[in-house]
Amino acid sequence: MLSPSPLVLPPLSLYLHIPWCVRKCPYCDFNSHKATGELPEAEYVAAVLDDLQQSLPLTQGRALQSIFLGGGTPSLFSPSAIDQMLSAAERHIGFADDIEITMEANPGTFEQEKFRGFRSAGINRLSIGIQSFSDLHLQQLGRIHGAREALSAVEMARTAGFDNLNLDLMHGLPQQTPVDAEQDLRTAIGLEPEHISWYQLTIEPNTEFYSRPPTLPVDDALADIQQAGEQLLGQHGYRQYEVSAYAQAGRQSRHNLNYWQFGDYLALGAGAHGKITQPEQGTILRMNKTRLPEHYLNPDKAFTAQQQTVADRDLPLEFMMNALRLVDGVDSTLFSERTGLSLQSLGEQLQDLGQRGLIQQDEQRLSTTALGQRYLNQVLAEFMEDEP
Repeated sequence: MLSPSPLVLPPLSLYLHIPWCVRKCPYCDFNSHKATGELPEAEYVAAVLDDLQQSLPLTQGRALQSIFLGGGTPSLFSPSAIDQMLSAAERHIGFADDIEITMEANPGTFEQEKFRGFRSAGINRLSIGIQSFSDLHLQQLGRIHGAREALSAVEMARTAGFDNLNLDLMHGLPQQTPVDAEQDLRTAIGLEPEHISWYQLTIEPNTEFYSRPPTLPVDDALADIQQAGEQLLGQHGYRQYEVSAYAQAGRQSRHNLNYWQFGDYLALGAGAHGKITQPEQGTILRMNKTRLPEHYLNPDKAFTAQQQTVADRDLPLEFMMNALRLVDGVDSTLFSERTGLSLQSLGEQLQDLGQRGLIQQDEQRLSTTALGQRYLNQVLAEFMEDEP
């Protein structure tokens, strides 16, 4: 595929990973590690600041539009540690005036007590990992909080001054009925968060659930849950804008939108992944930091475990895997700007998908149809290049 135009430098975000949890959940395949004893907080902050210094050339003069602190459980760190890392990012890179800074937090009482400190440190959006309001289902998921703590966490977040909340909810849980799933959603909606992430439990390799699979609802029940949940969320003003993301008007996650629109993001912290566009070289880099905390903290080891240039043949799939998750898709010009490739080079695939009623494309927008959203994996398969 030829590059018809230079790459355009996209907006820049930052993903900061804090890899420790109180306990590893049996469904979790993220880079998280059980905290044993006192966390090496000061050492980790120092490593992140060194990592930041080494990453500065990748910013290419751009201010940060958003930051996401994920994990693990970032709220295990103290507000002062969070403040140190955010202050360094602002000092060395710079923040957009309306920057969105999100932190993942769990509803445990210990974390709740620090919410006000996190708000003072600059966190202006909190994503609370509730997963369910059922004590039974929370126990089956291996969560360390109960329904009462979940409700309390939202109240304490509001008291601490957060006016932008996301609640993470899962459905398709072991022994969960459609009625159970609807009750979880109704409880969440009643708390009036600005954003709800609502997604189906999937069994991933390298998890406890994979080696000891629980009994999950049958496909018909899962379909009923999905359909009823989407209708309920829509009726209460939560518009679906991505596969599992629902937001009140104007409250979409700006950080995640940058991912889905194939923007750039720096990676800091053990196991963090990043993507950086280099217009002068006409290349896009993907990188990931070393996964194990002890390696990340070892001054004799490099922070970056792997860095590679994305091949032209892989760019269509990489772009579409993100952009087509959005219900409204993206501006048609974005493909060329963010990949350096012509959208016309995908004419055969787009025409075929259009004829099958899976995708719609004109001079303004590129998006899937409702049917295409339902069969998104089949849509994306059309952009996979055969191995040479």
